[in-house]
Parts: sequence; structure tokens; C-alpha cells
Amino acid sequence: MTAAEFRQQEHGMSIELSDEATEFGKQAVRALAVAGGDDLVRAAEREPGRRAALVEPVLGALGAWELAPRRDGAELEAAAVLCRSAGYWATPYPVAERLARPEGGSADGLLVVAGDEPAAAIAGIEQPWATVNFDGVRGVATARAPLSPARETAFVTRLDIRPLEGDGGGDLALAVLLPCWTLLGMLDRAMELTRDHVLVREQFGRPLAEFQSVQFQLTDAEVERRGADMLARHALWSSQAGRDAALVDALTLRSAMLAAADTVFRIAHQLHGASGFCDESPLSWLSRYSLPLRRLPLGAAATEDLLTRLVGRDGPAGLFEANGEYGR
Repeated sequence: MTAAEFRQQEHGMSIELSDEATEFGKQAVRALAVAGGDDLVRAAEREPGRRAALVEPVLGALGAWELAPRRDGAELEAAAVLCRSAGYWATPYPVAERLARPEGGSADGLLVVAGDEPAAAIAGIEQPWATVNFDGVRGVATARAPLSPARETAFVTRLDIRPLEGDGGGDLALAVLLPCWTLLGMLDRAMELTRDHVLVREQFGRPLAEFQSVQFQLTDAEVERRGADMLARHALWSSQAGRDAALVDALTLRSAMLAAADTVFRIAHQLHGASGFCDESPLSWLSRYSLPLRRLPLGAAATEDLLTRLVGRDGPAGLFEANGEYGR
């Protein structure tokens, strides 16, 4: 038994996804592939007003809107893998934000906002949106008309927010967690595309995959992706368990996920070369539409600053807690 396995058993932690959730994720990937796969985001970019019509029927058929991730641990797991499946295809729809909706039916989605100019990638989606900031202040958002085409904004638009009474801090952990799973799906696909590329592209009469430098780069990227995957599962378990540290764990995941995304997409683009920035390459679309997730509501530095303020000098416990008391 490894040290990690011992700690998981000792503290009742399980970061393994259930068979049902794993199968649901596979079915979601297949359903989105049948609906258009890579062509979904291309069609939505051409006609942003069709974003909902392109994606909502598929998600509805999968039972996405019946999931109650705030009330049921199994359904939270299903919501996470659905977000990951959506990310795999760069699905042009705020799946995580819809699934993170607050209880009570007052809104169909929840956006985490920050700063004096809040924004979100919801252009063209006509839904009642709730908001919450990192101070727990709740609000209702109205999306402004985009100032630039979707190709330049990746559907990001400014928000007008009307504050509401009440503390929304309890909504934050899930609303931070689920978009990280969407970004994880994008990293899955970026690695898959890159592995396929280096296997078929030749240089000096040999596949790129045979060059040691390429193998080292791929290994570096995969280590980052797998580390992010493990932290995503831990943060999911933390939220399922209702830990006091769930928000810290979600922010820790976001910080690690942003670092992993920088590494994975940098290496993916290096190994694709110029073709990785062309519309003919799915990597180009995947990379471009990952940017809202990586920049909003906070970028890497701001996320780290917030995390530092929350945990102080002790740091987050993560997978290797010093004792069984933290976050219980």
C-alpha cells in the first residue's frame, strides 16, 4: 500500500470516480461527437445566437438539467465528468456555470465574478444568471451586447450586476470547482491531439515521436495533466464530503489547473508548429476557447494571491494532510 493509499483509507478519502460516472462521461463525449464534435464551436462562432440551440438539446437528452450536484454526491460526480466531456470538445456552452446554479430556482446558472469590470463567456445565452464574488456578495447579472465578434472574444462579454442581500459564500466552492473540470477535459484533448500529431508527422525521415526531446516534452505535459487530474478528484471528494476546506481545495485545484494548462498548451503548440494556430487544427480552437476559463474570474497570479490570503502560511492540506483534523 502506498503512502497516498494509506492516507486515503485512514481519513475515509476516495478520489476514484465511480463506474457509473466514468460511463456517463464516455456517453457524454459520444453524444457531443454525434452532435458535431469539433464543428460545434465553429458553428457557434459563426452564429453566436445559435449556441443554445446547438448544445442544449444534447445536454437535455443526457439529463444534465436534472442533476442536483449541491444535494447529491453521486450527481456531483456526474456533473463533474459532464463538464470534462464538454471541455474535451470545447463545447461552446457554459455547462459548468449552468450546473453550478444556486438552489431555489431563482437562476439557471451561477457565475463567479471579480474585479471592477466583471465579465463571463455567456454572450448569446439568454438565461437568468446569478453571480457571487469571492467576498460572498450575491447578485443578478445582465450580459451586455458584445463589442467584438466571437472570434475575438470567445463569447466573453461584460456584465451589469445588481447586488442582492444574503451571503453567497456557500455557493463558491462548487462554482469554482466545476469549470476546472471543463478545463481538465480541454487538457485531455490537447494531449491526445499532440500525441496523434507527433506519431504521424515526420522529420528527417522519422516520426517526431521517436525524438528524445519530443518524448521529454510530452512527458512534462502529461505529468502536469495527471497532477491536475488527481487534484480535481481530490477537490471533488472534498466538496462531496462537505468539508470546511472545500473552497480552499477548489482554489488550490484552480491554481494547479492554470499552471498545467500553461504547460500543456505551450508544449502542444510547440510540437504542432505553425499548424497548431490554423483553423484546420482542432488545437487552435481548443486553445483559443480555453482562455476565458484560464482568465476569468481570476488569472493565475490573482488566484494564488487569494489562496494565500485564505490559507496563510500553513498552506492547503491537499492529498497529504499532516493529521486528520484539517477541514473536518
